[in-house]
Amino acid sequence: KLCGYLNKLGIKGPIKTWKSRWFFYDENKCRLLYYRTAQDINPLGSINLSSAIFDCKMENGEGVFEIRTPSRVFTLKAISKQAMMYWLQQLQMRRWEFCNTPSRFPVGSSQLVNEPLAVRTSRYVVDHEDFLPLVKTPTEAVGLKAASLPAPQTSTALQNISLKHPWTEIQNTVYNICGSKQLWGNNGNVFSFNEFQEHPENLDEEEEAEVESGCAGDCYSAVMEPRLNWIRKARWMNSGFPGSLEELSREKNSVDEVSVLQQQILTLTEEVKSQKELVKLLHKALEAAQQEKRASSMYLTAAEDKDRLELVRHKVRQIADLTSRLEALEQEKKELEQILTLRDSHIHELKEHVQLLMEKNHAKQEVIMALTEQMARELSDPLQEANTITAETLYKQQEEIAHLKDDIDAYKTQNQFLNSEIHQVTRLWTSVAENEKALLMKCACLQARNCQMESKYLTVLRKLQEAVPGLPNSHAELVKNLIQEALQWDVKEEAEEALSFELNTALCPFSEYDEYGFMTVPDYEIEDWKLLAKIQALEIKSNKLRSQEIVEKPLRDKWNSIGELNPSAELKSLIRSGIPVEHRQRVWKWMVSRHCSPAPDHYQRLLEQSRSTEHPACRQIELDLPRTLTNNKHFSSPTSQLIPKLRRVLLAFSWHNPAIGYCQGLNRLAAVALLVLEDEESAFWCLVHIVENLMPADYYSDTLITSQVDQRVFKDFLSEKLPRLMAHFEQYRIDVSLITFNWFLVAFVDSLVSDILLRVWDAFLYEGTKVIFRYALAIFKYNEEEILRIHDSVEIYQYLRFFTRMITDGRKLMNIAFNDLNPFPMKLLRNCRSMHREELEAELCELEQIKAAYVKERAEHGS
Repeated sequence: KLCGYLNKLGIKGPIKTWKSRWFFYDENKCRLLYYRTAQDINPLGSINLSSAIFDCKMENGEGVFEIRTPSRVFTLKAISKQAMMYWLQQLQMRRWEFCNTPSRFPVGSSQLVNEPLAVRTSRYVVDHEDFLPLVKTPTEAVGLKAASLPAPQTSTALQNISLKHPWTEIQNTVYNICGSKQLWGNNGNVFSFNEFQEHPENLDEEEEAEVESGCAGDCYSAVMEPRLNWIRKARWMNSGFPGSLEELSREKNSVDEVSVLQQQILTLTEEVKSQKELVKLLHKALEAAQQEKRASSMYLTAAEDKDRLELVRHKVRQIADLTSRLEALEQEKKELEQILTLRDSHIHELKEHVQLLMEKNHAKQEVIMALTEQMARELSDPLQEANTITAETLYKQQEEIAHLKDDIDAYKTQNQFLNSEIHQVTRLWTSVAENEKALLMKCACLQARNCQMESKYLTVLRKLQEAVPGLPNSHAELVKNLIQEALQWDVKEEAEEALSFELNTALCPFSEYDEYGFMTVPDYEIEDWKLLAKIQALEIKSNKLRSQEIVEKPLRDKWNSIGELNPSAELKSLIRSGIPVEHRQRVWKWMVSRHCSPAPDHYQRLLEQSRSTEHPACRQIELDLPRTLTNNKHFSSPTSQLIPKLRRVLLAFSWHNPAIGYCQGLNRLAAVALLVLEDEESAFWCLVHIVENLMPADYYSDTLITSQVDQRVFKDFLSEKLPRLMAHFEQYRIDVSLITFNWFLVAFVDSLVSDILLRVWDAFLYEGTKVIFRYALAIFKYNEEEILRIHDSVEIYQYLRFFTRMITDGRKLMNIAFNDLNPFPMKLLRNCRSMHREELEAELCELEQIKAAYVKERAEHGS
C-alpha cells in the first residue's frame, strides 16, 4: 500500500501554512486521498493522478514537490529527499499502470494490468533505468508501519484542523471518541487481542471495506455495527501502540520503550486537547438548540392566542435587544479598529526609529571593527597576516565548493526525475493519441456505414417513386411524404448531432460547399434528380470516410515529404492518385511553368489593350459569363468575386491568340484554373498552356475540326476496349459523340463531381489529352453493366445525360483509367488522329465541292 504522512501547503488568502496529512493511494480510481490522521475514516479531499504531472524544484526546499492537475496545483513536502523521490517515483508508476489498463482504452490497450505487481515494477524500472534508478522504500515514513508512528507535531493543536471541512472533522472525531470508549470500556487493557483474534483471516478485507464506506460519508453505520468493534480496536492500537506483547519484548532496551510511550502520551494529550475544543463547540451549539427548542415548546403548548402573542412579542423584544447590542458591538469594533490602526502606525514609526538607531549602531560598530583590524594589522607580522588571509580565503572557497557540489547533486537528481516525467508523459500521450486515432477510425467506419444505409434508403424511395402511378392513393401519398422528408433532411445537422465539431472536422467535414465552392448537393429543379443528388452526396461522403485513414493520409504524407518538384515516374504516379488540396496550387503552377515562359508584363499589356479597344468576342464573353459553373458559389451570381477576374482572363486570351479569339468552353477552363490558382495571371497562363500545348491545333477553331477527329478516334477506342457496349450502342443507334463531345472540349467540367474532376485535371495538366481518352473510356466501363441493362434508345439517352454525376468512387474510376485500360500507347493515338483527320478533311473537301456545285446550279437556273 502506498500511504504515509506528508505536509500539505494550505493557502488562505495571504496566509500560507504547512499542515500534516495522511495520504493514501486509491488504486481503483487513481486518486491520492488525504486525511488529518491515519485513524480518520473520511478523507478531507483527493487528488486525481490520472491527468496530473509531477514536478520538483530544488529552489523550493528539500523534500518539496508539486502535483499539477488541470484544475489545481498541490504543494507537498516529505520528511527527506529520499522520501520525496520515493513518492514521486511510486506516483509515476501508479499513474502509468492506471493509464494502461484495458478498462480505460478498450481498443489496443496494454495488458500490464493482468501482470503481477513485481513484474510491472520491474518493467517500469527497465523503462526508466536510463533516467532515475529505483529508490529504496523509506519504511520510517511510508507504508502501513508509518501509521503506528506518531503524527508529525504542529505548533498548535488547532493548526492542523481543516477549517474547510468541519463536518468531516466532526465525523472523524466522533468516530475516534466512540472507538476509544469501546476499547477501554470493554477490556480495560489496551493490549488485549481476544476479540479481534476471532477473525484474523478477514482483517484486511474488513479494513478496506470500512475505508471505502468512510470515504462515502457513511460514518454512522460504521460506528453502530458491533461486528466492526474489533477493527476499531486494532486500528486504535496500530495508531499509537506496538502491535503485540511480542513486539514490545523485541525492543532493545527499556529506555526506548519509555521514550516511545512518552511520545505516545504527548500525542494523545494533543489529540485530547483538540477534541475538547470540538466538544466545547458542540456544547455551545447544543445549548443554543435546546434554548430554541424550549421556546418552540412554550409556543406550541400555549393555550390561548394571547399567550402565543406574548411569546412572539417577547421574542421580538429579544431580537431588538440583540440587534441593538450587535450594533453597539459593531460600533465598538470600529472604534477599536481605528485605535488599532493608530497604534499600528505608531508602532511602525517606532520600528522605523529603532531600525534607524540600529543602523547607526551597526555603522559605528563597523567603523570600530575596521579601526581595530587596521590596528591589529599594523601591530602584527606582515607574513603572519598574509597566511591568515590565505587560510580564511581557502576555507571560504572550500565551503563554497561543498555547497556547489550539493547544488550540482540536487540538480542532477531533479534533472533525472524531470527526464523520467517527460519520458512517461510522452509515452502516455502517444498511447492516448493511438487510442484516439483508433476511435476516430472506428467512428469513421460507422459514419460511412450510416451514409451507405441512408443512400440505400433513398435509392429504395427512388424506386418507389418510379412505381407511384401503380400504387393506391394512400400509398402514393405516403411515398411522396417520405421523399419530401428525405429531400429536406440536412446531412450536416445530423452529422453535428452525432459528433462534436472537432471530431467531425477530423474525420471528414461535410458542408453545403466543398473547398473550391462547388455545391456538394446540386440544386436540381427536377424532383427525381434532387433525390439522385442526395444519394450521390451520401455515397461521396461514405467513400471519403472509408478512404480517409487508409488512402488519403498516406498519400498526403508522401506529398508532404516532396520538396523540389522534378519529373519522375514516382511523381507521375502521385499526380494520377490525386494532389491534396494544400499542394494542388503549387503543383499546377509548376506544371504550367514547365511549358510556358510568362513574358514580363505581357498579361498587363493585354489588359490595357482590352480596355482601349473592344474585341469582337466581347459580346459573346458577356453572354457566357453568367452561364459559367452555376453550381459554384464563386460564379453563381453576377456579383460574385471571380466574375470580373474571369472576364479579364478571357479578354486577355482573345487578344493573345487572335486565331482563336474566343470559343465557347474556354470560359469553363479558365474558371477552373481561377478556382485552384486564385491569381488571374496564373489562370491566364494555365489557359494558354491547355489551348496551345496540351490540346492539338485547331481544337477551338471555328470548324472545331480536331475536336471532331477526337470523337472518331474515341469511337475506335470504345470498339477496341469495350466491344459489348459499342455493339449495344450500334444496335440502338446511339451516337455517343452527342454526349462525349463536350467532355473533350472542356475536359469534363460540369460533367463530373468536383473531387473527381480536379483529380482528372491533375493528370491532364501533367500528361496531356491522353488522360481525357482514358477517363472517358473509364466512365463507360464504370457504368457498362447499367447501360447494357437498358433496351430502349430514349432511355439510354436519358441515362447518358446524367450518369457521369452518379460516379462517386474516384479511386475505382482512376484504377480503371490507368490500370484496366492498359496498354494505351500515345503513338497509337497520334496515328489514329492522323488517319481520321485525313478522312475528315477529304469529307469536308467533298462537301465543299457539292456545295459549290449546288450554288452554281442554282445560279444557272436563276438566270
